[in-house]
Formats: sequence, C-alpha cells, structure tokens
Amino acid sequence: MTALKKIEALLMEMSIGEKAQLMKWLFNDVGQAAIGIEKTKNVCGGSACIVRTRIPVWLLVEARNLGTSEAALLQSYPTLRAEDLTNAWAYYRIHKEEIDAEIKENEALDYEN
Repeated sequence: MTALKKIEALLMEMSIGEKAQLMKWLFNDVGQAAIGIEKTKNVCGGSACIVRTRIPVWLLVEARNLGTSEAALLQSYPTLRAEDLTNAWAYYRIHKEEIDAEIKENEALDYEN
C-alpha cells in the first residue's frame, strides 16, 4: 500500500477537528513554500528571484508600488509569465518584511550612487 493510500484510509477515520489539525500542520510545512521563487547564494545577492531568471521579487514589487502595470512588467521582461507575477505577489504577502527591507536597501544604494 502506498503512503497516499494509507493517508486516504486514515482520513476516512478522522474527525473534522483532527482533519483541521492536519491541515494546519500541512500548511505550516508546505504553505510557506514559495512556488516559482528561489533564492540562490551569490545570485542577485541571495534575494528571492523568479525561477529561470535573475529577476528579484523586490524589483517587481517596487515597480508595482510605483504604478507599473502587470502588462508593462510582462512587456519589459519577456522571460516573465503571468504566473510568475502571481507567484511574486504571493511570496510578497508571506515575506513582506523581507521584501520591504530589500526595497529599502536598494533605494539606499541608489541614493549613494
């Protein structure tokens, strides 16, 4: 019997409360995962980037904050797909403090130059 089959059998035996607890555990384990986003040491300073690219999430969030539309972002970055933007916005919702700090850090660099 596969693990999924075992889980399916267990689910049938569980109460609603137990299922809710299981969902909470699963969310804590998997929910923080960033689909379509990766951090690679020594790539863009280790910032969260869109997979297949070196486009940091903070850059996209900052562009959106400045009024750039999703259509304009997709046109400006031909390697981006609409789902990449959706993933970036989701990552930002979960990691708002991290991305806001990177935006401030990069603004400070702009002022120094």
